[in-house]
Amino acid sequence: MKSNQTVNKDNIITLIVEGEGNSLWGRVQYEDNLIVDEASSIEQLKINMQQLLFDFHDLNADSYEFRIEYDLTVFFQQFDFLKVTKIAEVSGLNGSLVRQYASGKKYPSAKQVEKIENAIKQLAHRLEQVHIYAH
Repeated sequence: MKSNQTVNKDNIITLIVEGEGNSLWGRVQYEDNLIVDEASSIEQLKINMQQLLFDFHDLNADSYEFRIEYDLTVFFQQFDFLKVTKIAEVSGLNGSLVRQYASGKKYPSAKQVEKIENAIKQLAHRLEQVHIYAH
C-alpha cells in the first residue's frame, strides 16, 4: 500500500504494547517501517503512534483503527480487576506460572499465550451472557 493511497476505515493496524513498571512502549509495522514509541498510558501511546503514522506515511487517524496486542505484563496491569488465578484455572495452566508471566519474570510460549487468550475470551463470553435482576 502506497502512503499516498486512501485507506478505508476498515484498515486495521496492529499496535503491539509492552511495558514494565509505569512505562509502556509500542510498535507498529507499516509498509517497510517499524515505528516505535513510549508513553505512560495506552491512550497517549495511541496518540503518539497516530502522529508518527501521519508524519511518516501521511495517514490520517480517521482512516484506520488500532488493534492492540498486549504482552501479558501490560494486559494484567491494564485489566488488574481480573483474577490471575481464575484465568490460570480456566486456561489449564499453573497459577504461579501465570503470575510469573503477569509480572514479567517469565515469558510464555505462543501455545501458552493462546491458552490464556482463549481463557480470557471464554470468561468474557460468560460475562456477556449475564443478566442482572433488579427487585
